[in-house]
Amino acid sequence: MEILESVRICVAKAIDKATAEGLNIDNGLRGIGITNQRETTVVWSKSTGLPLYNAIVWMDNRTSSICRELEKKLSGGRTHFVETCGLPISTYFSALKLLWLLENVEKVAQAVKKGDALFGTIDSWLIWNLTGGVNGGVHVTDVSNASRTMLMNLKTLDWDKPTLETLKVPSGILPKIVSNAEIVGLVGKGWPITGVPISGCLGDQHSAMLGQSCKEGLGKCTYGTGAFILLNTGKQVVKSNHGLLTTLAFKLGKNAPANYALEGSIAIAGAAVQWLRDSLGIISSASQIEELANKVDSTGGVYFVPAFNGLFAPWWRDDARGVCIGITRFTNKSHIARAVLESMCFQVKDVLDSMNNDAGEKEKKDSGKFVLRVDGGATVNNTLMQMQADILGTPVVRPADIETTALGAAFAAGLAVGIWKEDELFSNEERMKKDTKFTPVLSEELRKKKVASWIKAVQKSFDLADLSL
Repeated sequence: MEILESVRICVAKAIDKATAEGLNIDNGLRGIGITNQRETTVVWSKSTGLPLYNAIVWMDNRTSSICRELEKKLSGGRTHFVETCGLPISTYFSALKLLWLLENVEKVAQAVKKGDALFGTIDSWLIWNLTGGVNGGVHVTDVSNASRTMLMNLKTLDWDKPTLETLKVPSGILPKIVSNAEIVGLVGKGWPITGVPISGCLGDQHSAMLGQSCKEGLGKCTYGTGAFILLNTGKQVVKSNHGLLTTLAFKLGKNAPANYALEGSIAIAGAAVQWLRDSLGIISSASQIEELANKVDSTGGVYFVPAFNGLFAPWWRDDARGVCIGITRFTNKSHIARAVLESMCFQVKDVLDSMNNDAGEKEKKDSGKFVLRVDGGATVNNTLMQMQADILGTPVVRPADIETTALGAAFAAGLAVGIWKEDELFSNEERMKKDTKFTPVLSEELRKKKVASWIKAVQKSFDLADLSL
């Protein structure tokens, strides 16, 4: 219920701000868009509207034993569902979180038997509550969120019956899948925006991609708790041979074609900075890491691999755990801080190298022309952005407004109610004039040495988890 309450607060603050700026909410609000943390799973009671268990977040790895069991018994092991849904068997995705709830929470199992359970990612939970809840709430999810459950067929854009049967997921608890830009319902009573259409919905990374105007062939990286790199592959479902996910980019209308994407998901990015603050006390606020890191001009040979919950793309190692190597008696807090920032950059490079390999020789980007577009809270850190350019050996471009996730949701909502046309969403030349560009200055020789040392550090993180626990 915390999540729902935070939305109420957000709506109230948005109305106050709009009113203060002279906007007429009563007559001027044409539609609202929703964007949410993907994969996070909720099961709730249809009759009471109450969650039957706490939401299980995307990075939670309690399903590791279920993953291992499935890998052993299914043909293809970890890649069994890739052909259908584009995703490997992993603790990351919603289907396995749902299985855990069905197997371990009696209230959930009983509610399913009685026909009183509803499943959804956070978008479903919010839309159901916004549109009336127990009084006729609409139970839907959008294609981008559905594509992260491991239950949706990427080609039919519907729940995949063979997958549901294999995992023993009851279809009756699943929401209807809709596009990213269509009116799915009206906000119900009890909200200050009653009667306003909910006209846009996307998972956060897909929303950022739209907010960055990523048409076919373009991609972005969002730095938050984790880091997420998506490349729009157009109407083609591209299968990765290098550890990436095949997913939906967006479907901008009920009858619009779907755009697909390759994605590299990094579990720990900004979360490592939070760890320095909350667990080690090296910094007292996240913003302090830049100042601390800038007290030294290198990590002093220290490499940090933030495999707190294993490693996601392109490694997919649930058995990995965090390591910090290269420490000497001269290592200080600044070296550690700088190594934490560099770890984000190295992980992004790992993913982009995989994307480059998946693209094939004909499609590979000219390193002198390729530019990485970035967004998310961590991108305010200029030191981090310069490090990223140096480690990639390519320019990094940060938009003037880094909250492109919210912008993407607004784009989708506005498109559905006719505020603008689709081609206008991808014409961003005027906005790009205010962008900040970070150009690499690190020598190629030093870059290669650092990357080689990083790979060695990553390999040392393997086989450290006792997966029998």
